[in-house]
Amino acid sequence: MKTTLLHIKNMVCPRCIDAVRTVLEQAGYRPTEVTLGQAQLDRTTPADPTAVAPILQEAGFDVLTGRAEQLTEQIKTSLTEYLEHLRTARMPLTTSAFLTERFAATYSHLSKVFSRTANLTIEKYLIRLKIERVKEMLSYGEMTLSEIADQMRYSSGQHLSNQFRQVTGRSVSEFRRDLMPKRLSLDKVG
Repeated sequence: MKTTLLHIKNMVCPRCIDAVRTVLEQAGYRPTEVTLGQAQLDRTTPADPTAVAPILQEAGFDVLTGRAEQLTEQIKTSLTEYLEHLRTARMPLTTSAFLTERFAATYSHLSKVFSRTANLTIEKYLIRLKIERVKEMLSYGEMTLSEIADQMRYSSGQHLSNQFRQVTGRSVSEFRRDLMPKRLSLDKVG
C-alpha cells in the first residue's frame, strides 16, 4: 500500500521533526511537511509504510499502520501540548474538553481507543507526563515545589508531592538529593 502520509511514533520535540525529515530525505523520499507524529510526502514519492519502517526504526521511530495506534499516538502528542496549555492558559480547558475540541470526537470514544491501545487510561498517562515535566523542573532547581504545583495546576504542593511519590516511589526531597536523577524522555512515558 502506497501512501503520502506516514503516522510516526516517538516524535516528541522539534529535534524529532528534524531527525525524521533528514532520515526520509536521505532515503530518497521528499517530505513536504513533518509535524509531531506525522510526515507528509510529496505525491511523486509515496512510500510503503512497511518499507519505510526499518529506516525510521534505526533512528528510534516507529511507523504506525493501525487506525487505533495512530489515534493513540495523536492523543499522546496532544496531551504533551495540553501540558503547555495548562501552564500558560489563564482558564485552562479540562483534559476532556481539550481532546474533544482537538479531535472532534467524544471523550468516551477517545478514552476507549486509548485505553485499549496503550493499556492505561488517558488520565494515568497524563499524570505520568506531568510527573516527568515536574522532574524536569525540579532538576533545574529554579522553582519551589509550590511554584511548580501552581504551574502544573495541582491544588497544592502537598497534592503534587503525594502524586509524585505514588508515581515514582520516591519523595520529591529524595529526587532533589539525587545527583543524577532518573528521568524518562516523553516518548517513553506510558
